[in-house]
Amino acid sequence: MNYLEFEKPLAEIEGKAEELRALARANEAMDVQSEAEALDRKASTLLNDLYGKLSRWQKCQVARHPDRPHCKDYVKALFTEFTPLAGDRNFADDHAVIGGMARFDDRPVVVIGHEKGNDTSSRIDHNFGMARPEGYRKAIRLMDLADRFNLPVITLVDTPGAYPGKGAEERGQSEAIARSTQKCLTIGVPLVSVIIGEGGSGGAVAFATGNRLVMLEHAIYSVISPEGCASILWKDAEKMREAAEALRLTAQDLLELGVTDAVVPEPVGGAHRSKDEVVASVGKSISAMLKDLDGLDRVELVAARRKKYLDLGKKGLTA
Repeated sequence: MNYLEFEKPLAEIEGKAEELRALARANEAMDVQSEAEALDRKASTLLNDLYGKLSRWQKCQVARHPDRPHCKDYVKALFTEFTPLAGDRNFADDHAVIGGMARFDDRPVVVIGHEKGNDTSSRIDHNFGMARPEGYRKAIRLMDLADRFNLPVITLVDTPGAYPGKGAEERGQSEAIARSTQKCLTIGVPLVSVIIGEGGSGGAVAFATGNRLVMLEHAIYSVISPEGCASILWKDAEKMREAAEALRLTAQDLLELGVTDAVVPEPVGGAHRSKDEVVASVGKSISAMLKDLDGLDRVELVAARRKKYLDLGKKGLTA
C-alpha cells in the first residue's frame, strides 16, 4: 500500500496491526488477535475521519494516487472483444492514448482513454498519461470511425495534461487538441466521458467534451494543475494548496457548477482501496448515461451537446 502524505498516521496504525499478525504467523503460540482488531478499529475510524474532511489539495493527491485503477483496468473489466487500434496515420502511435473497438454490455462501442501505466517501465512507455499530438489525432481517427459506423464513444480521462515538450509543440499540439475537442462536438453518436483520476487542462477537454460527463468522487478536473497555477500567479509552486482551493477543481465543486453531470462514489480511502467496487460503479454509470441517450438521433445528439456547453458559459456568468 502506498500511503499519501496526509495518511502517515494511518500508515503507522495499519503497519503495527500487520506487524502483530506477522508475529502471530511466525509463532502460533502468540495470541494477538484482540490487539490487532483494536488497531483495525482505530485505523477504520481514522480513515473515515481523514476522508470525511479532505481539502481540495488532498483530493488532488488522491486523484493522482499511483494505485488507482487505470484505463486498462476499466477496459479489461468492463469491455469484451477489445481490439486496440494504433497510430494516427500521420506520424506515430502515442502510447499515452489507448483506444479501439469493443463491446460494452454486448453493445459495439469505441472506447478511448489515457493510460498512465502502473510501474516505472510502463509509466515511461505511456509517458505518464500525457499525450502528444499523435495521441489526439489517433482519438480523432477513432471518433471518425465511430461516427461512420454509428457506434457510441466512451472516453476514460486520466491525464495531468497534454505533453508540453518541444517535439509536441513542433508537431502541432494545440491544433491537435483543438481538433479533437471539435470532433467531440460534431460526431453524431452518443459520447459519454468518465474522469477516473486527473482531468488536466486541454488534454482532458479534448476527450471529455461529450453528451454526458461523470467524475469519480476524488477525481479532479481543471484548466491547469495547482502547481502550474501557483507558479504563474505566485511565482511559487509551493503555493499549490492555495491554488487548489481557488481553482474549485473537485468533483463536488464541478457538480455544483454544472460541469459534471454526476459523481460516482468511491470507497472510504479512495478507489485504490477497492478497485473492483469502483470499476463496477463506473460500469453502471456508463450504462445509465448510454441508456439516457438512447432514442436521440444524430441531429439531436449534436444539438444537445452544443447546448450543454453553451449553457455552461451562461451558468459561469452567475456562479
